[in-house]
Amino acid sequence: MNRIYPHPFFAREGWPFIGLTLVLALVVHFWVGGFFSLLMWVLAVFVLQFFRDPAREMPTDPNAVVSPVDGRVIKVEETVCPYTGEQTKVVSIFMNVFNVHSQKAPVSGHIEKIEYFRGRFFNAALDKAAEQNERNAMTVVTPAGDRVCFVQIAGLVARRVLCYKLIGETVKKGERYGFIRFGSRVDVYLPMHAHVEVAIGDKVTGVATTIALLDQAPKASEETPVEQAQ
Repeated sequence: MNRIYPHPFFAREGWPFIGLTLVLALVVHFWVGGFFSLLMWVLAVFVLQFFRDPAREMPTDPNAVVSPVDGRVIKVEETVCPYTGEQTKVVSIFMNVFNVHSQKAPVSGHIEKIEYFRGRFFNAALDKAAEQNERNAMTVVTPAGDRVCFVQIAGLVARRVLCYKLIGETVKKGERYGFIRFGSRVDVYLPMHAHVEVAIGDKVTGVATTIALLDQAPKASEETPVEQAQ
């Protein structure tokens, strides 16, 4: 297992929120006290846990596709990827407000395309969220030539999708590339030859959980023994 931790324990996206809630909690504690003080400390603790971004152990299997986030698998099916037009397998992972919301790359490769879409803020667990919510889709081509697309989708409470990579750059598996604030979802579109390792209802841990294996697909130019005999 490889330990991935190239960032602070508390995500930098949350520093303004953490600072504000802690200051407010201290002010209310010393000037008001009582029940209101308790409420402010509960809010401060919630903000701290929401923006945590702990170190994780990544599988060493080079064929492993790792979960980009913490959450629960809400969809595993075959479908046409709306961003590449290819027939794919999709794994959708829903995050509630208590999950880690920092996004990590599920595979390594060259960033072929990044598409951002303004949209609405339906519950991220709904099917229509993938088509109508604010979202950011990144398509990566792995060194083996597999095309994997992973999509950040804002949720009911989320109001900001952040992505820190650019088209043409490379990304490493497990590398932190984005963040979604306050409840959301990530869809991972995989090639048809990928072996999905999770099922609907499974809880996954970002970077640490293998959601699929990218075994190499047979090349079109390779002939089977039967074809050669013919």
